Amino acid sequence: MAKFIFVTGGVTSSLGKGIIAASLAKLLQSRGLKVTIQKFDPYINVDPGTLNPYEHGECYVTDDGAETDLDLGHYERFLNIPTSQANNVTTGRIYQTVINKEREGEYLGKTVQVVPHITDEIKRRMLLLGESDNYDIVITELGGTVGDIESLPFVEAVRQLQWEMPEEDCMVVHLTLIPYLKAAKELKTKPTQHSVRLLSQEGVQPDVIVCRTEHPLSDEIRRKIGLFCNVKPNAVIEAMDASTIYEVPLKMLQEGLDVIVLKQLQINGYAAPELNKWRGFLDKLNYPKSRIKIGLIGKYIELQDAYKSILESFIHAGAVNQCKVQIVNVHSEFLQEDNIAEKLKDLDGLLVAPGFGARGVEGKIAAVKYARENKMPFFGICLGMQMAVIEYARNVIGWKNAHSTEMDAATSHPVIALMEEQKKVKKKGGTMRLGAYPCEIVPGSLAHKIYEATSISERHRHRWEFNNNYLADFEKAGLIPSGKNPATGLVEIVELNNHPHFIGVQYHPELKSTVENPHPLFVRFVQAARTFAEEKATFQKHKAETANN
Repeated sequence: MAKFIFVTGGVTSSLGKGIIAASLAKLLQSRGLKVTIQKFDPYINVDPGTLNPYEHGECYVTDDGAETDLDLGHYERFLNIPTSQANNVTTGRIYQTVINKEREGEYLGKTVQVVPHITDEIKRRMLLLGESDNYDIVITELGGTVGDIESLPFVEAVRQLQWEMPEEDCMVVHLTLIPYLKAAKELKTKPTQHSVRLLSQEGVQPDVIVCRTEHPLSDEIRRKIGLFCNVKPNAVIEAMDASTIYEVPLKMLQEGLDVIVLKQLQINGYAAPELNKWRGFLDKLNYPKSRIKIGLIGKYIELQDAYKSILESFIHAGAVNQCKVQIVNVHSEFLQEDNIAEKLKDLDGLLVAPGFGARGVEGKIAAVKYARENKMPFFGICLGMQMAVIEYARNVIGWKNAHSTEMDAATSHPVIALMEEQKKVKKKGGTMRLGAYPCEIVPGSLAHKIYEATSISERHRHRWEFNNNYLADFEKAGLIPSGKNPATGLVEIVELNNHPHFIGVQYHPELKSTVENPHPLFVRFVQAARTFAEEKATFQKHKAETANN
């Protein structure tokens, strides 16, 4: 049986429990331990698949087709190992399982209650990943904030596990906030004291308190927190704001968080942390040799978490290229033919982002046209690839009303159409084409040069696809289908030969980019944008010199 660490949060939401959990996991992994992380979300939705991105940020997708919380993306990016359906559990899934068992008569006529039936199901799922020999440590992040009504069953399940398991097999890390009052010019510990007291009233005593803070914690403050929260002063961990989330593991290493955990769990004989690759990544990230501007064309740009994996993928790819990637958010709903040149002229590349629905699609199509005609590096993901197909159909082939049936069911040229197996689907939740699917790449294509392979596997999340009834027309007109699903023939990648860098993919490559393995599509796109920026700067310099002469 593995050992278990539970990460809770108090005072306020969005403190970064996922980053702390991932950072601790990275440190333990760097010492040779096998670690995984799971997230328990308190909302009633079975999964975040039907949630608007404004509600909960992006929906992350695993290889096995689970639609999950975006924190699983952090887990994979830090640990460089895939997660699965078992790594994300919601209240909705817990209740769905218990109700189904009740309907099947498994409870033998008993009254089904939150305790013990709901908490037993929570505990079963908390322990599930630790029942094999795959992991030495399982870290479980509890969503929400201590004191939330919806979080109570999860906290109660942790209380029961603390009671049932040996002390050395289970521990709790509580993340809290130490606010700074400018008027008093001091850090205040009272919110943390109340948070820990509330957690203790629910029967759970934290072993470690991690304190988010804008200013360093003095020894006096650490002793005060330790005294009033019943933990040792050395178990009060300072978590100062960092310039990037990827610095947090090293900050936690300096604070000795991993050593405290190893001692608490009585794990002996561990190796020294091996973080050379991580430090090398940070060196390249912090000391870039060039800078580029990438336009992110989307319609959820008000909430950065809506495109979290894309933004992180650019960080990974930028570090590899020792290039600072500045993301310029461009709202597609406000892009039009008469303002597009002004909005996009200073950019070095365009990424047209995924999404659903008709809002903002004409702006995305206009952006694709601008990139194609001005030879600006272009990268389209999912809906972005579909917009590239529609733009080409309208402005190159000449089908002026070409569209996707998602936005225009009556279009005379449905170049993007609902997948055949999706036509009978009535329920929205968990019914898209989800998870990893294979793709065969045409040798000699841009995609082949990028991947350096002819067979790949990528994660999907969509209902509409390239309409193969028009495949011959596009090939004749010069839009190359360079990647296809070997079983169905569905087009997965399109590209242009007469363009410096123009590629669109139906899948979501951002979901597989990690610190140690940046995704090659993003790496190559950053390279192309850097070349475009250098050529533009050279041209402008030559133009200025000519004017002066």
